[in-house]
Parts: sequence; C-alpha cells; structure tokens
Amino acid sequence: MTALPARIASLPKAELHVHLEGSMPPATVAKIAARHDVAVSEEEVRRRYAYQDFVEFIETFKWVTSFLREPADYGVIVQDFAEALLTQHVVYAEATLSIGVMQLRGQNPRANFAAILEAAEGFETRGLRLRWVWDAVRQFGVEAALSVVEAAGECKSDKIVAFGIGGDERSIPAKEFRHVYGRAGDLGMRKLIHAGEVGGPENIREAIEHLGVERIGHGIAAFRDPALMDLLAERQIPLEVCPASNICTGALDVQLGVTGATIEQHPLPTLFRHGIPIVLSTDDPTMFHTTLTREYENAAKMGLEKAELERIVEMGFTHAFR
Repeated sequence: MTALPARIASLPKAELHVHLEGSMPPATVAKIAARHDVAVSEEEVRRRYAYQDFVEFIETFKWVTSFLREPADYGVIVQDFAEALLTQHVVYAEATLSIGVMQLRGQNPRANFAAILEAAEGFETRGLRLRWVWDAVRQFGVEAALSVVEAAGECKSDKIVAFGIGGDERSIPAKEFRHVYGRAGDLGMRKLIHAGEVGGPENIREAIEHLGVERIGHGIAAFRDPALMDLLAERQIPLEVCPASNICTGALDVQLGVTGATIEQHPLPTLFRHGIPIVLSTDDPTMFHTTLTREYENAAKMGLEKAELERIVEMGFTHAFR
C-alpha cells in the first residue's frame, strides 16, 4: 500500500457515505446474535464478509442485519461505530440508516432512532458530530420508500439531514420515485441516491433530472459519459466514492468490463481531475475491510498527489449537509 503523507492521515475529516449497519465488526455481530440466542461465530462472520459480486454482498447485508431486532441492538453498534470514527480523525459523519429494512422487518424506526441518538449523544463532547441519512431500498418499491420519508417527518429531528435510496439501482427507474423525493424536500430533507455503482451512467443522469438529487452515492459509471462528467462538474454535484467497496462488490469490474480490476484502475482520479467534487467514503467499512484512512491510502495508490488529497479532505466538509 502506498504510504499516506502524515499530514493527510492526521487532518480532521468528514465521512459522508457510510452505512451504520455495515460497520459491525465480526465480534459485534456475534455479540448481538447471542443477545437473541443465536449462535454465530466471529469466524463465520469473517467468511461471509467476502463476496463474488454485488448480489452476494446484498445477501450478506440482509443476513448480518437480521440480528438487529430491537432498539438496544442499534445502541450497541453506534458505540463501536463512533469509536472507530474517532480513531481515524473523523469529526463529522452523515451515517446512513437502513430504515427500509427496519420497516420490512416490522420494527419501529422511531424507537430504533431514539436508541441511536441516545448512544451517539456522548460523542459530541468528544469531538464527533453524527448526523443521519434515512435510507429506503429501491427494489422494495415506491410506497415503501414514501413510508421511510413519512417516518422521518414524524421524528421531527434536526439530526436527520437527508433522505436516500440504496439497494439495486437496476430494479426500478428513478423517475418512479419523483413524488417520494418531492415529499422529502417538502419536509426539509436533502436528497441522495445510489447510482452509477453497478448501473450505467444513464442512472446518474436520470437521478439528477427526475429527482433533483444533491449528491450521488458511488457514481463511478460517470467516467463512461464525458457529457455527464461535464454536467456533474458544472453543477458541482459530488460523487460519494468508495474505492474498496467497488473492488469487493465487483462494481469496478462491471464498469471497466474486466475481471479482477485493481485499485490503480479506479476512475476516481479521472473524475476528480475533471472538476467533479469527490467525497471519499467507506460505504460498509467492516464488510469491505476498510477504513477512511485506508481509502485515502487507496487514493494515493491511484496516483493522487498530496495537494489533491488535501482538496478531497476539504470537499468532505464543503459538501456535507450540516
């Protein structure tokens, strides 16, 4: 791994694309499963945290989140999550919550969120501000996504900064969610979506044109469409780029049309040098065996220079929804 300049490693950072549920270390998964009388070894979790493609990752995400069954479970994972961020000099994070999954499982998102806020409260005095993105699952459909928005509105919390949609971007066209995003905007939430991860650049364009999104989760497919890159640069719409995730899920293979793509082949430098804002992120850090520090090391390995890395650190704060 290319050495990261000490100054870059020590700079305060923002983390804007990170899923709370995807941050659980194997030991925490085993501990939470045991709370519900389910025997899961750390070794089994480690075996599952390896994927051949995006679909296999989604199946693992469903499995690992199946052990989150009550509000107290979410409080446990917030503690581990926040401690890990502090060790990486992260002072601000917008963490994504899989509210759509909670609702599918018949849980009360408001109760879970109350436990999350309680667990996060003490970290503010330690220098970490946590804000939250309420996330729907694309393949669950429009009505389910609207239910996530309405539940967020009922919370009336200024800690909820945005609404987003993750899941399989190839399942339902972006335009079908136009009303959902309109409602999110009415409630004061900023707008995100996962697009251009395993889907094509047209998914990014549709999200911008039909939904008015303000940041794009992943968005690496943009390098395949020069006109789209121009649009992103002109409007200064950031891409939340998660290099290790793109390797682990095979998303980079999909975009490059190869097998076994390497970090050095990642389009991040091309996108950044085109003038597109980049917010470097970890996605599901423990599930992809990464940290924000390691993602900066990955960016250095791609050939980004010290001044460019400093600019990306700055962009994390510039494009936050705080």
